[in-house]
Amino acid sequence: MNFLAHIYLSFNDDEITIGNFIADSIRGNKYKHLPERIQKGIKLHRFIDTFTDAHPTVRKSTKKLHENYGHYSGVIVDIFYDHFLAKNWSMYSDVPLAIFVDKFYDLLEDNYKILPDNTKHMMPYMIADNWIFNYSKLEGISKVLDGVNRRTKNKSKMNFAILDLEEHYLEFEKEFTSFFKELTVYSKQKFITL
Repeated sequence: MNFLAHIYLSFNDDEITIGNFIADSIRGNKYKHLPERIQKGIKLHRFIDTFTDAHPTVRKSTKKLHENYGHYSGVIVDIFYDHFLAKNWSMYSDVPLAIFVDKFYDLLEDNYKILPDNTKHMMPYMIADNWIFNYSKLEGISKVLDGVNRRTKNKSKMNFAILDLEEHYLEFEKEFTSFFKELTVYSKQKFITL
């Protein structure tokens, strides 16, 4: 799952949210210096990723992309799924997406000192272009895919994946909706037992 899903699946716990968000920037166990609940957020992120990568519905989604994007298919599906979460946000939260996202950006700024360097580098761009809120629009997803493609030095060709999203839109949305119900239950169980 991508940024929005990890933030949402932190269940409004600020420290868990920070950990869940920065986890991709932390290698191995190089997080032991962080506060305990942030460490738990990192662990929750890893549980979510493991569950997601092994799930048959997610594999069904990635299979549609594998021929054109190879091992980047999983990253693309993570981005697609965040689009469907943002687009259908009112099904998942009573807090409007714009307010939820602004609160998250404030949380990042309040915890800036403990963020990993690459998160600190990315943050101004994320906030200025309002990446997470703009996941709700195809144009926003297209920009994200373009950005990731640039970071792969155009090897991934992910910028073309917007066409795959448009072509299989209803299938991807159905797969996301089915999968996300299971992921939410799983994540809540892990959150409680961390």
